[in-house]
Parts: sequence; C-alpha cells; structure tokens
Amino acid sequence: MGVIGGRLGYQLLRRLGGSPPRRDLCSGAAYRDRSKLEVLLGPGIWRECADKVVLDFGCGTGDDAARQKAREAGVAGRCVFATQAPEPVDVVVSLDGFEHYADPGGALASMRRLLGPGGRVLVAFGPPWFHPLGGHAFSIFPWSHLIFTERALIRWRSDFNGDGATRFSEVDGGLNGMTVRRFSRLVAESGYAVEQFEAVPIRKLSFLAAGPTRELFTAIIRCRLSAA
Repeated sequence: MGVIGGRLGYQLLRRLGGSPPRRDLCSGAAYRDRSKLEVLLGPGIWRECADKVVLDFGCGTGDDAARQKAREAGVAGRCVFATQAPEPVDVVVSLDGFEHYADPGGALASMRRLLGPGGRVLVAFGPPWFHPLGGHAFSIFPWSHLIFTERALIRWRSDFNGDGATRFSEVDGGLNGMTVRRFSRLVAESGYAVEQFEAVPIRKLSFLAAGPTRELFTAIIRCRLSAA
C-alpha cells in the first residue's frame, strides 16, 4: 500500500516529519492523569471487574500495570505478575493490543483458553489501520501511512531508530494493519458469543463514520465476548 516511494518519498518524509520526528504521536499523553481502562471501556468496568480474577493480556513490559504502580495504589497483595495464568480467570482484558499482535486470531483463541466458566473477554484498541493516525508513529499527518510506501516510511524511520526493522510488523510492538472489517471477521470466526461489538467513531466526525466510510473514521474498536 502507498503510492509515494523511492527517494522522493524519503525526502518528503524527512521534510514533513523531521528526522527525528518533531513530535511523539504515541506518547500516551491522552491518558495522563486518567484511567485508560475507564476511558476505553467506560466507567462500568469497575463494577464488571469487582471481586473477579482479572488478567491483563498483552501488556508488554507492563508500563500500565507494573509492580511499583500496584504498590502505589495499595493493591500489591492482590496482584500477580506472571507470564502464565496460574488459574482460570473471570475476565481477560486486552487494551491496545489487537493492532499489534502478530497472530490476532491466535490471541483470541489463547484468551478463550484462559477463561473459567462464565468468563468474558473485554477488548478495546485503536486507532485501526484506516484511521487518519492508524499508522501510529508513521502517521506524521493524516493518512500518511497510506500515502507513502512501507519501504519509504521504514527508510525514514531508520534515520533515527537503529533496531533494524524492515517492515511495519518488525517495529517495536509491531503493526499488523488491523482494520474494523478484519477484526470483525476474526471475532465472528473465533467461536465466542459476541455480547457487544462497537466501532466507536472519531467524536467530531461521527456523522461520517457509517457505511463505506466507517473504516476511515473509526477511532476505537471495543467488544465484549464470552465463551459460547
């Protein structure tokens, strides 16, 4: 995907985006002094998780759920940090993971195996691929990740990041090009009972987020699934 590549694309990206970039599009500033869980899943999340065994799936290095934060919140004695679930859980939460997982269908299957009877999976992630900033750090302006070729974007990134990535899927965290349509299909094929599936529109452009333009103006995808 992308139509502007080669030396022209590379030079335009250096001029427009800077090298290194002039701003951090993935800083997480939108959640500063706010609960990411509550922002993405709504205030009812606390009631839904009360007195439940909850697993945070795909938290990476644990920046949003680290031991020090648990101590600061006074819940260290109620949290377990592990790479495997020691027991079946009531709720699996995945925040901002499905646009990064190398095998998103496999991730859904793994979550299902972790659930106990009556368990649920709560998913929220975004922006999806066709959102104006769906390319994350590659979206130096709206839809730039769709305008420039992958090769040009990776070449631009290599000027200031030496991890050796040659594709979107190889950058830190990975990007799998997840769209609303693709995730909807994965959920339909997963065998879960779908209690809720919502493509949340960009707030100021909600009137455009319908029909064929839904992919372009969906900000967040969130869903509630249970084992059928």
